[in-house]
Amino acid sequence: MQTTTVIGAEPAAPHDPGTRRRVLQLVASSGPVSVAELSDELELTAAGLRRHLTELEQTGQIAVHAAPGPGATRRGRPARRYVVTSQGQAALSHRYAQIAVEALQFLGADAGSAAVERFAEARAGEFEAHLVPAVAAAGDDLERRAAAVAQVLSADGYAATARPVPGTSVVQLCQGHCPVQEVATAFPQLCEAETRALSRVLGVHVQRLATLAGGGHVCTTSIPPTRPTPSSEGQTR
Repeated sequence: MQTTTVIGAEPAAPHDPGTRRRVLQLVASSGPVSVAELSDELELTAAGLRRHLTELEQTGQIAVHAAPGPGATRRGRPARRYVVTSQGQAALSHRYAQIAVEALQFLGADAGSAAVERFAEARAGEFEAHLVPAVAAAGDDLERRAAAVAQVLSADGYAATARPVPGTSVVQLCQGHCPVQEVATAFPQLCEAETRALSRVLGVHVQRLATLAGGGHVCTTSIPPTRPTPSSEGQTR
């Protein structure tokens, strides 16, 4: 017997966790994001997508962003734009965060806070070395270098994007997910060391405007329009 396929139809959200996880990941990387934007990216019908969004909102994994988004200036009711909550971030994480926190707590108690700092710097050095080849291959253009960082981070699970700030020469690096968020919340030295590593890789003094560990819905790093120095390409710690 021949079956008929309805294009664009999806099963109810509770029975399709794979698609729902894709929705959650995209909200993490692109949020604040609207239903229309998600629908275009995921090639889902708006009705089907809303079932997934409703399920994610009811389980506390996403929330409506309070501030207006770039498309909210049109007349009429502004579009709802979604961001991932801390509960959604936890759902995306596959790390044994609590064990890592306990290990660092033990390290700090046994060897002192300087040992935790050294660990953070060592981890940042590996993070830096991981980024250097892609950034060097991107050339001197800062926007391309930031995009290269975002591409590497996304491959590592950070749901990262690099976006020029409209009307300026500044680029913002946004990380919608942090695999070590719970650990970084307990030990902000990790975020601080990572920020210094980004400065070294990009050859400019970057500034963290918000972090997931600090309660933001995304990690946002401001990258000013300064030409990278040649020595930054191979400088690792």
